[in-house]
Amino acid sequence: MKTLLFTLMSFLCLSISACSKNDGNLTNNPTVTNPTDSTNTSESMNLIITINNTAFTATLLDNASAKAFKALLPMTLTMNELNNNEKYADLPNSLPTNASNPGIIQNGDLMLYGNNVLVLFYKTFSTSYSYTKIGKIDNTEGLTTALGTGNPTVKFELE
Repeated sequence: MKTLLFTLMSFLCLSISACSKNDGNLTNNPTVTNPTDSTNTSESMNLIITINNTAFTATLLDNASAKAFKALLPMTLTMNELNNNEKYADLPNSLPTNASNPGIIQNGDLMLYGNNVLVLFYKTFSTSYSYTKIGKIDNTEGLTTALGTGNPTVKFELE
């Protein structure tokens, strides 16, 4: 009986040690990104946004909305002033959406309101509205001046 008990205990200990969670195949890597994350920029696309005669570079996100927007380019829009913090224009087609409330809008954010309104923000502020993120202007220096107070003509094209 002691031999049987000893054999069973040995087998149990061996089984437990063989099932260790740190067996070399399982690692906790915090830098791994979710491939379905709508804000993943691992495959970002570069964009040139020309406002009158001033060009800005922007980075499109790797999401369905940005890819659908990219398919519309090049495109020139007259963008309308709204709330002294954004310019917007209706797109010719509806795009896929994944809207959420960002809480804070950043200067240079390029977003989709609803499924066909492109919005370019030129001030940072809090919001209670939901948008789908498309991209962001890389360097916003001079953006407010370039957009002006009226309804500028803005060209979007791939870099």
